[in-house]
Amino acid sequence: MPIQAELVEEIAREVVARLRVQMQQPSAVSARNAAAPRDGVFASVDEAVNAAFEAQKKVAAMTLEERGRIIAIICRICNDRREELGRMELEETKVGRLDHKILKLTNMRFVLGVDALHTEARSNHSGLCIIEHAPWGVIGMMLPVTHSVPTMASNAINIVAAGNTAVFGPHPSGAKVAQYALQLWNREIERELGVANVFTTAIDPTIENAEQIFNHPKIALICVTGGAAVAKAAAKSGKRVIAGGPGNPPVVVDETADLDRAARCIIDGASFDNNLLCIGEKEIFVVSSVADQFFDAMRRAGAFQLDAAAIERLSQAAFTYDGGGKGCGRAHVKKEFVGKDVAVLASAAGARVPANTQLLFGETNEDHPFVVEEQMMPFIPVVRVRDVDAAIRASVKAEHGYRHTAIIHTQNAETATRMARALNTTLFIQNAASPASLGVGGPGYFSHTIATPTGEGITTPLTFTRERQMTIGNALRII
Repeated sequence: MPIQAELVEEIAREVVARLRVQMQQPSAVSARNAAAPRDGVFASVDEAVNAAFEAQKKVAAMTLEERGRIIAIICRICNDRREELGRMELEETKVGRLDHKILKLTNMRFVLGVDALHTEARSNHSGLCIIEHAPWGVIGMMLPVTHSVPTMASNAINIVAAGNTAVFGPHPSGAKVAQYALQLWNREIERELGVANVFTTAIDPTIENAEQIFNHPKIALICVTGGAAVAKAAAKSGKRVIAGGPGNPPVVVDETADLDRAARCIIDGASFDNNLLCIGEKEIFVVSSVADQFFDAMRRAGAFQLDAAAIERLSQAAFTYDGGGKGCGRAHVKKEFVGKDVAVLASAAGARVPANTQLLFGETNEDHPFVVEEQMMPFIPVVRVRDVDAAIRASVKAEHGYRHTAIIHTQNAETATRMARALNTTLFIQNAASPASLGVGGPGYFSHTIATPTGEGITTPLTFTRERQMTIGNALRII
């Protein structure tokens, strides 16, 4: 998310002080491994589902105030233990940046809770109709490696506000920290409210266990945040699926843009957690008449420009191709470059980069692999285009019809409207960094699950409810 300077400085001071002590102590991951499965972590999927099923009866009967207390516990633990959980996640997943992983955990305060729920009523001469938003039951939720605990936390807040419980299926490379955080929540929830196993998981994060979650008869709804393959597998269950999908968010910068502001916003969004966010700026199309000035603005804002030779070396190191070599087939990002620091990319590019550089950028054509593929690393390609119409056409092509996120920097409202209509994305941002769409530096609300393929958009408690209607004929009318 956009870096809030005062919060990052505070976090940095705490990290330096506390990690020196923590590094001398036994790893929390090791401590978790030494303990017997408990507090929501079970030996099998069936045990995990059955425990969550029993807990859901109690959660559904809670008042909204009591559910709000569960949410407060999740937010408090995420905030108070943000350094520990952030460090554990970085150690386990080996992608992203520690300061930003810590900051993501503080952003749980932007997730909608019980305040999002409401009752609707309609009346006419024939009577009264009341519409309530009821829970589904036990929800099966798949987590990505890119944001293991933050995704679990934002989803947990949404689903428990609506009266559900959840069985989580973490990515194998982020399972230990997810299990540890889930245990912390469950212990405190049971201590304060007397309900055990509100959130559960199976101790082994296998493909077989994921399939069991999808197909278990007591799982009422499935929510998937991750790649297309896991969403496709979930869809085979025959149950309703809420699915987050891929994104490749384009940025358009036209001749009316405030170039210095645009550069700062792009760096904030594209550099966050080394560009792991699905909403993060991934490629830029800038109108030729202001391209050179825009490059100057990017350098002034702290980004480092790679020349053509350096971009070629980085491309050769970071991509493989279906046909064996460049130009022989579709490009694929090598796993070892996803979410890595600028220093790793600079080394592969053969470039010397200042120590505090947040983002690399450089000029490419619109068919370059860095433009076409969702690369998820802190390098952003910039393509010169003739005019804003060409920029919008190139953006449509680069976004691949994912309908995820698009960004424009312009002072022309009509231009922004044309781009928004042309791309038809779930999230559209004008003159701000991409995270403004999630309530961080903007007026929206927050979640780590953005359901683009299935159309729910940024998930809220209402996403995880069923509408139930009660009709009373010829009654309860006062006029």
